[in-house]
Amino acid sequence: MVIRKHWGWVLIPLALAAFWLLPISGKLILAPEGEGTLPLPLFRFDPAVPQPGERVEVAVTDTQPWAFVQLTVAGQPAEATGGDAGVGGAWTWRWSFIAPDSPGYVIRFFHDCHTGCIERGRVAMGTGEPTPAPSGLPTKLGLVFPDPERDWRGRAGWAVELTYARQAEEPYWGVDDLAARVAAHRAKGLNVLLRVDYAQQQSLPPADDYLALTEYLAYLRRLARDNRLGEVYGVIIGTDYNTAQGNALSPEQPVTPAWYARLFNGYGEDVSHTDNAVQVVHSENPNLRVIVGPIRPWVNDQDGELPHPLDVPWLNYMNTVVTLLDAAARAKSEAGVPLAAPDGFDVQAPGRVDAPELAGQSRAEEPRLDLRRASWNGAQAGFRVYHDWLTIINAYPTTRGLPVYIVSTNTYDRAANSPPAQNYPDGWLTTALETVGADPQIVALCWFLDAFPHGNEWDWFSLTEHPGRLVDAAEEFDALLMQP
Repeated sequence: MVIRKHWGWVLIPLALAAFWLLPISGKLILAPEGEGTLPLPLFRFDPAVPQPGERVEVAVTDTQPWAFVQLTVAGQPAEATGGDAGVGGAWTWRWSFIAPDSPGYVIRFFHDCHTGCIERGRVAMGTGEPTPAPSGLPTKLGLVFPDPERDWRGRAGWAVELTYARQAEEPYWGVDDLAARVAAHRAKGLNVLLRVDYAQQQSLPPADDYLALTEYLAYLRRLARDNRLGEVYGVIIGTDYNTAQGNALSPEQPVTPAWYARLFNGYGEDVSHTDNAVQVVHSENPNLRVIVGPIRPWVNDQDGELPHPLDVPWLNYMNTVVTLLDAAARAKSEAGVPLAAPDGFDVQAPGRVDAPELAGQSRAEEPRLDLRRASWNGAQAGFRVYHDWLTIINAYPTTRGLPVYIVSTNTYDRAANSPPAQNYPDGWLTTALETVGADPQIVALCWFLDAFPHGNEWDWFSLTEHPGRLVDAAEEFDALLMQP
């Protein structure tokens, strides 16, 4: 290592496909095999060997005038402090950060973050190898908006996050804060499902609005190519798009089943067209799963043209969506276009612990019980609505057997306006987990929600706040994590 004044230099290459490792002074230097010149970019640190808790100044120098650059330290963004053009065509950018209390961590330099951060170089810091994400015991349990301080008891659970195409640069909802949360979840060994909506109060681009569709697909592309999000498990395409609430910004152009299938995998378009969510995402990251977003059960806001045998609006809508997705996937497959089918389905499965169909049976046993409502032609009225969703998914060739993620469950009774803080019966979550645990097609069971940092409107659902009867749910969730 060459020390100039009080700066420590670390040399990092662009290409990491073939390299050798040489530990020097507690740092890791990576260089392309067989290269005879020093690689770029160059990293320098003050102090040269940072100690945990110290403020560190870092400068990154390269010969390219990269725009929209970012530096992350253990997955968290560093504070930008300036930059300038140097002599000989060199460019330098500067950041500041507090050295993590960790024996090893990685610093990564990115460029072009306005279209999806591309990694240019990295350096491993500290006295040991960077700590890998723990390989905890898998669990189907998950949470929407997990509290960053939550102890997962070493379990590899599920985290559901949310971002909006029209708020890409805003605090919390935008890409940079999202990437930091994803890094924190992955550091705990969690699987991350990322729901991508168009705007608040507008789940997806309004029907036949091709400008909005183009904007939404561009955002999906940005997310898929962003190296900081490379370990996201899957992206969820919208939610509640069958409801008036999910189409509030354009009530005269609600997302129909045909429009959903069109934006998801190109239904109704020429098979050669690629302007759809599946092909856009897979063109940037073939390993990133593209998952059908959940339809809200028990609402009549929209119907479907292809009726389900039980003939209720939410099942008709779902049946129409899956029929069209299957048709588009088969048409593209026959034309030689691969990977056009969904990679899975997200569904909602709320409990209904005060349903009259329980007829005096244990409220905590509700997830095991069929609550077939006569006025709904026998459609499920409680947690086991997931069986109704599965029946539809498994009825079509390209969707049969696909993994299903329950990304929203709790005991909220929307009709009675009774939140979980009021009606949660001790033992309900245990029963729900046991019920889906026996079904290999159900991959995740995620409680809505854990912690919401923007206000108190979701406190009656929050396991972190756990008011009222939620104290039982919070204790139960923790106990279930500790079960073998």
